[in-house]
Amino acid sequence: MQTLLQNLRFALRQLRKSPGFALTVVLTLALGIGANAAVFTLFDQVLLRMLPVQQPKELVRFQWTGGFSGTASSFGGDLENYFSYPMYKDLRDQNQVFAGMLAADRTNLAISWQNQAEDRDAELVSGNYFDLLGLKPALGRLLTAQDDTAKNANPVLVLSYDYWKTRFASSRDVVGQTVLIGGQPFTILGVAPANFQSAIGGYKPAAFLPISMVEEAMPATIPRDNLNNHQSLWLTLVGRLKPGVTAPQAAAALGPLWHSLRAYELTLYKNRTERFSKHFLDDSQLKVLDDSTGFSPGRMDLQTPLIILMSMATLLVAMCAINVATLLLLRAAGRAREMSMRYALGAKQTQVVSQLLLEGLLLGILGAAAGLLMAPLVTNTLVRLLTSANPGKEPYSAAIDGRVLLFTLSIAVISSLLFSMAPVFHFLRPDLAGTLRQSAGTASRNSQLFRKIAVGVQIALSVLLLGGAGLFVRTLDNLRHQEVGFNTSHLATFSLDPTDSGYKEARIVPIVTNAIEAVQRIPGITSAAATTDPELTGDKEFESFQVEGYKPAEDEKMQFEAPAVTPAYFATLKQPLLVGREFTAADTSSAPEVVVINLAFTKKYFGSAQNALGHHLTQSSDFRAKLDATIVGVVGDIKHENLRQDIGPAVYQPIAQITHPTGVKMYARTNQAPETVETAIRQSIHGLDPTLVVVGMRTMDDQVDRSASDERALALLAVGFSALAIVLAAVGLYGVLAYSTEQRTREIGVRLALGAQRTSVVLLIVREMSIIAAIAIVLAVPSIVLLARLFRSQLYGVTTSDPLTLAGAVLLAAVMVTLAAVLPARRAASIEPMQALRTE
Repeated sequence: MQTLLQNLRFALRQLRKSPGFALTVVLTLALGIGANAAVFTLFDQVLLRMLPVQQPKELVRFQWTGGFSGTASSFGGDLENYFSYPMYKDLRDQNQVFAGMLAADRTNLAISWQNQAEDRDAELVSGNYFDLLGLKPALGRLLTAQDDTAKNANPVLVLSYDYWKTRFASSRDVVGQTVLIGGQPFTILGVAPANFQSAIGGYKPAAFLPISMVEEAMPATIPRDNLNNHQSLWLTLVGRLKPGVTAPQAAAALGPLWHSLRAYELTLYKNRTERFSKHFLDDSQLKVLDDSTGFSPGRMDLQTPLIILMSMATLLVAMCAINVATLLLLRAAGRAREMSMRYALGAKQTQVVSQLLLEGLLLGILGAAAGLLMAPLVTNTLVRLLTSANPGKEPYSAAIDGRVLLFTLSIAVISSLLFSMAPVFHFLRPDLAGTLRQSAGTASRNSQLFRKIAVGVQIALSVLLLGGAGLFVRTLDNLRHQEVGFNTSHLATFSLDPTDSGYKEARIVPIVTNAIEAVQRIPGITSAAATTDPELTGDKEFESFQVEGYKPAEDEKMQFEAPAVTPAYFATLKQPLLVGREFTAADTSSAPEVVVINLAFTKKYFGSAQNALGHHLTQSSDFRAKLDATIVGVVGDIKHENLRQDIGPAVYQPIAQITHPTGVKMYARTNQAPETVETAIRQSIHGLDPTLVVVGMRTMDDQVDRSASDERALALLAVGFSALAIVLAAVGLYGVLAYSTEQRTREIGVRLALGAQRTSVVLLIVREMSIIAAIAIVLAVPSIVLLARLFRSQLYGVTTSDPLTLAGAVLLAAVMVTLAAVLPARRAASIEPMQALRTE
């Protein structure tokens, strides 16, 4: 211990003697280690961290295979992850392998308290939710099975801990108070534990409600009869395995039960075909999957971007370690006499090695500490970029916890050991006599070779990162500048759901109509309209239709995107009307049914837009149903769900003619900056009814940016990483050339004295490094292409071997090498021969 303390004091003295060197190394390591800590903070929460519940490894979720026909409501991910409520009850009550099974669904509610309404996320859960997860309340009590007994019988809820702190100021008097949801009073039972957010990964609900209250909380679901309908999928299920039971054993045990339940559900389909029956029953299986981290559709979207970012951050920290190793080798040349003297005075090899390792570890720890200071800011920015979350509503935390701290410490220790190996090997077999006879240390051939390889690796890695950044920037540029099918500029958008304020279904269309008229009266707004299926938000709304004159093949899916829109919708968005007319105020519920289709629908079923006019459709899955809706117009195709995919065949309906209208997304076309009318819009809606809540007010250009959030985050961070990499490579190259030039001062002086031109001296200095850079670039370019194939799903409109990107990466690397070599080369050319010959 005494020796360790002596070595530590000596290491600190060495760093104080060279503050510039120490600061350079610490900052270099801080950049690399801090970037890793920032990315890992989110990487851990999204992909690795288990739910903060009792025995999370016992939790499993379910996924089915096979056919299905009916309605489905999901919050992301494949349809096969969702189940009906009757199926949940049957699986829960009839299995023999689970200690319990819960059900949950995400939703969005307007929660009103003390006459102030606020739109918040919420979770509908089965009564055994908290008990199965093994959670205890922070205040009051949690939901129990007795709170989830019959439809609409228990208007109660539990607040999340964060929402209790922010909205209710951590008041302990909230238990027993009521809040309004959809105009209905709900009693607060208690507060969830502080460290728990949801069993759904990356989700932060403000409140938990019993599933039995679904129709009060979400009136739009009333027509589906979700609590009794076997053909309505909307719930995710989580089971807790009994002790000693594994997931494969549970899946095997559930097989017969699943088959019998599906056999019963098959009898509910009256017009089933033999092929559908086989697919629905014989091809169906129930998978049992690990759920220790929680089911999270967002995880699926973030997984590839985070793996890419983590890989880039790892390359960056590798560059930092190599750069520091090079700096330590250059410093080692200046410490050659010191180390040789220590050996000459009897120091053991192990003492010198331990001293060098301790100095490296000290630098690594200081770099990690500096990196941790900047990591939360980077993480918070990363979360907002990837999730498009508003400040204060980020789904993931930027805080540094024990796991991130341990990871960062591990990176620091590993990096320290790696870059400390450079001076360790340099001083393992010193030339004592030669070094002590010289006034300054000289570099061995091994050290010179290591520095050349280190610089070559840094150049190669910087080219690799530059190429990746280039591909992501090209992808973002292609997405942002492609035609989306309508004009996004001068367009404001927001959500409005009258049911959140207690309005019943019959009042939705009048309220929406009044809201549109109120918004249109605002100075600066030229038109306004609304839809139930908003653009570029990731939403999909499919309905089954039959087409006049077309008999679908057996099991052919006749489901199409089916937005319900108000009059002037296409004019407001400036979505081209190709033939026919838009919907008008005359297209009411009592008027003849009409639809507008898009160009993709026309091409598939009618050949041309003109041919489609006057034909008929019906909203039904039975091709024998009466065709009662007339096609009155054809509009152009647009990007709908996201920027990457066209909408496909679509059928637009007047909102006044659909059976069950819901909340809408409203659009307002302006003749000025849309940001300037946001306050006026809120005031106009508030003037209609103070309980109406305007949600998600933003410009359509901002919505387009949000639709490309993953691509934007990848592009920005890749550019940042590659910029750091190119700077590190330039610093490393400059340091090696400057030191090499200093070591060759006498040689250069002799060359000049013998008549060599100064330009030839410049070429001499630059030539060797140019060869190293050329080799590095030649190796890096094909690596870019190969690695890009692994994440080609993240690219758009650009190939993995895009020549412009590759050429740009090579050109930037060449410019970096040239600039880094200019100053040392100029110094070499300015050497005076006589002065150089007198240096030794």
